[in-house]
Amino acid sequence: MTKTPSSFVLASGNAGKIRELQALLPDFSLRPQTDFAVPEIAETGGTFVENAILKARNAARYSQLPAIADDSGLVVHALNDAPGIYSARYAGPDANDAQNISKLLNKLDGVAMPERRAYFFCVLVFMRHENDPCPFIAQGRWDGAILERPEGEFGFGYDPVFGVASHHCSAAQLSLEVKNSLSHRGKALALLKHALFENRVV
Repeated sequence: MTKTPSSFVLASGNAGKIRELQALLPDFSLRPQTDFAVPEIAETGGTFVENAILKARNAARYSQLPAIADDSGLVVHALNDAPGIYSARYAGPDANDAQNISKLLNKLDGVAMPERRAYFFCVLVFMRHENDPCPFIAQGRWDGAILERPEGEFGFGYDPVFGVASHHCSAAQLSLEVKNSLSHRGKALALLKHALFENRVV
């Protein structure tokens, strides 16, 4: 008898993020929070962890389902760790990927490649319900460097300018399968998945 997949709400409307997480969690049914008309919540936390908890609690409250929230971003050493938690809105509250990348490259204009070290950071939070006092938290990091110009057409966000030394290309030139095996989100999700099974949450 085939087991019915567990259903969770994903506290995001980002199509690229949803595709990545669903590919990494084939045994689960992830539904975007837009399916439940979950309103966006202000990310008022000062860290990735705080913002992920805010988003998970908000999605669980409105959907009445267990929720997974992701808060992730790009940390660039030469920019005093910016854009960090402001990665998605680096160029403004309504900025798109191209505008964020353009601002990033302008900020790094004249910075030599050895000084363009950066990493993607991801925090995943799982909450069984909005009042869950013990959420599961996992994190992952992916080191790389900021390229001088965008390359590749896959991925989303800052992927076109994130250089992956091991593959001599940008993150946007990797297949989804390869990216998931290397990425900050893939590492965090592997840890979260193990914790959920280990504690018999699913």
